[in-house]
Amino acid sequence: MSGDAWISETAPYLAPRSPGRHDAWTDEAGRRGRRGGQVLLQAGEVVAPDAVRAALQSPPGEQVIVRRRLILLDDQPVELADSYYPLAIASGTPLAERRKVPGGAITLLRDLGYTGAEVVEDVSAALATSDECEHLGLPEGSAVLRLLRLTRTADGTPMEASVMTMPTDRHLTYRLGKQGV
Repeated sequence: MSGDAWISETAPYLAPRSPGRHDAWTDEAGRRGRRGGQVLLQAGEVVAPDAVRAALQSPPGEQVIVRRRLILLDDQPVELADSYYPLAIASGTPLAERRKVPGGAITLLRDLGYTGAEVVEDVSAALATSDECEHLGLPEGSAVLRLLRLTRTADGTPMEASVMTMPTDRHLTYRLGKQGV
């Protein structure tokens, strides 16, 4: 994907899906004549990284549910996406299980009574960890962009914090808007 401009609409990723629809990434890639996919690498309880813990307003050492996915475009890795959920929301749900969630996490969260009303995204750059290099097919010493997306309900409850890690040699532009919802 090097050199290709990819403009991604954020809104579809934050909207629950109708029954029988693909996930937002598969739909978006398909509209562009490409194949989107993902591999679930991990699901279950973990101690949240500091930035996620702060975003979710969790005390130090508290467990959260993580869903770690490798995002693919035409069978090539383009992003690591780690989504974290408070135990009070996700424990005992399919989010905590290593299997596909029909309709995706946002649809399940809606069904559990949690709908995103506010989204805050922070972007940073860093050198990729060895794990990130391995999953994304990057040489050691490569730079990555990290996007931390926090989604809150209308009453301000943090319901999901996602960390997306993207290679810097693959141009992506994210646009937030109502288009495509």
